[in-house]
Amino acid sequence: MKNPKTTSWGKVAKWYDNLLEENDDTYQTKVILPNLLRILDLKKEEKVIDIACGQGFFTRIFKEAGASPTGADISTELISIAKEKSNKDIPFYVSPSHKLNFAQNETYDTAVVVLAIQNIEKMDETFAEVRRILSKNGRMILVLNHPAFRIPKTSSWGYDEKSQTQYRRIDKYLSDSKVIIDMHPGMKNSEKTISYHRSLQNISKCLFKNGFAISKLEEWISHRTSEKGIRQKAEDTARKEIPLFMAVEVRRLG
Repeated sequence: MKNPKTTSWGKVAKWYDNLLEENDDTYQTKVILPNLLRILDLKKEEKVIDIACGQGFFTRIFKEAGASPTGADISTELISIAKEKSNKDIPFYVSPSHKLNFAQNETYDTAVVVLAIQNIEKMDETFAEVRRILSKNGRMILVLNHPAFRIPKTSSWGYDEKSQTQYRRIDKYLSDSKVIIDMHPGMKNSEKTISYHRSLQNISKCLFKNGFAISKLEEWISHRTSEKGIRQKAEDTARKEIPLFMAVEVRRLG
């Protein structure tokens, strides 16, 4: 097991906190949050575990919505920020996603994993652990970078001058991959994290193997628009047609 103190996200904790807390035009705020709350439709005192919760951005909002949330993340630095911001109203734990040792069997109604499964190496073990801690017929919501269109270092935007069309180029999809991501491209000595790509097929097989059935799937697009220019129409059309994110709701079987 990777030592929580050495997790790659620990080094970018302050940057990530500033990104979400001081900028109200992020994908997390404008796209993910409203759609996630709509899907969750949280009930009063619903027991929710926010896995790989980071600095608790979503966890705190679940609390405001009336749920009874818990947060867990492998990064000591991010959990420290989460505890500070929540004023101890929410329990937070430093824990890898595949060994949630603080949680008893069948404790939670809902598990949420937002933009994190692509950073988790042990996906199979994580799904098994989530099943263990979910109540019967409990649910898990996964929000991830769309695995068919956002593949680290093997997908990109392209523009066809003749047809004036923006398109998504995919060079590799079915193969699993592990990629080092530069968090601040162009910056000297930039911090790096690791991203894992899995196909939809592999993700779904892993879910089924661990006793989950997919009950809902949505694809979410960008909220942004391009500035005026010769490519504006093509860029805005592509944004509406090619989703950035995918959300999957699964239910525990048995």
